[in-house]
Amino acid sequence: MSDLWYSLPALAQDIALTFALLLPALLVGALVLRGFAPWPLTRAILWRFRGASVMFVLLIAISVGMGIGLLAQERGLRRGTAQAADKFDLVVSAPGSELSVMLAAVFLQPTDMPLLDGATYDEIASHENVSVAAPLAFGDSYGDAPVIGTTAEFARDLADDRIEGRMWQASDEALAGALVPLGVGESFTPAHGHGDAAEGDAHGDAHLQIVGRMAPTGTPWDRAILLPVEAVWEVHGLANGHAPERAGQIGPPFDPDYFPGTPAVVVRAEALWANYALRSEFTRDRETMAFFPGAVLAGLYAVLGDIRQVMSLMALVTQGLVAASVLLGLFILSRLFRRQIALLRALGAPARFVFAVVWSFGAALLVAGAGLGLLTGVAAASVLSRVVTARTDILVTAPVGWSEIHFLAGFVSVTLLLSLLPAAVVLRQQVVDGLRA
Repeated sequence: MSDLWYSLPALAQDIALTFALLLPALLVGALVLRGFAPWPLTRAILWRFRGASVMFVLLIAISVGMGIGLLAQERGLRRGTAQAADKFDLVVSAPGSELSVMLAAVFLQPTDMPLLDGATYDEIASHENVSVAAPLAFGDSYGDAPVIGTTAEFARDLADDRIEGRMWQASDEALAGALVPLGVGESFTPAHGHGDAAEGDAHGDAHLQIVGRMAPTGTPWDRAILLPVEAVWEVHGLANGHAPERAGQIGPPFDPDYFPGTPAVVVRAEALWANYALRSEFTRDRETMAFFPGAVLAGLYAVLGDIRQVMSLMALVTQGLVAASVLLGLFILSRLFRRQIALLRALGAPARFVFAVVWSFGAALLVAGAGLGLLTGVAAASVLSRVVTARTDILVTAPVGWSEIHFLAGFVSVTLLLSLLPAAVVLRQQVVDGLRA
């Protein structure tokens, strides 16, 4: 049986699981309503007590929507961070915290990092399995935009070679990310540092011109300004990585004797196996540290997985409380139309018909609330995605997936089964007492 299940496509498995979660409620509904048509009377009761009914539907919708929105958002954040690290196959830096280096190199979070010297970079760049070795230079900014020095090859790869304008050709030219408020042809002077601690006049004699704008990448690099790594070194009064006779050269190869240092090198190999070999070779005690940003993210995802379980548990507890509230509400609402139900019974309506009317009333509230909750969850996930994207510059999209559909199906099924209780309690009440109510 398990072999058959795993042989099914993922879509078929999701549909089958949704149907299995809804099956108990469907079977109970079929048994309760068999032979009766309570819906005209149910609609009349809903209209008669429309104020209370709307309040219960909204209560259910808000609760379900919050649960769906949070679960979808966690999945969207995971996908967005993975996309942000997609262009960083392997990162080599000085020994330290892999997480700190990843946050600095991939997500452009300001941090102090030791530098790799020219000999180490030359060993990396000249390795036979390395096809790209792009040094990164941090430390400067323009407004809220970090200024990053690197190579033209890495900049093209980062933008998938979609550049409005042209690539830089001199050390005083730069590329602007998609969200940087600078157009092609505009000039700027970088500040030393970031945020409130930035020194705006530290590089007062440096005037750089934007010659191109990168296409949106959905990563923090959309808010960055990229320029030749030589430019970053030069504005700090350092050698530009090339011997005096090649002082005007832009890009690799770099001369180890004139290489000022780099906090991180983005490395790429033609073959997948070579990346693993390079990681092993350049992971050396007290010398270099090589790691896969994707592997570091996987460790974070393990933590996020625990958080997701906690969030799922919180959502289930919330739904349980809502289910209990709805159950209590159905008991209260059944007291509101107690006289009408008693009149039905006095006129000779079968007990099963009365049971079906009360149950269908609760089922209508629950299904309407769940459906509205799904729409609320979609809206909540969209709003949260925009907020997270604006705060982190990581493109987060959180469409509702099958896990949220399963969550919703389980909630509907359980609450429809619980709504049998108020219907059963109504039948235990005395008809005479109901008529006097």
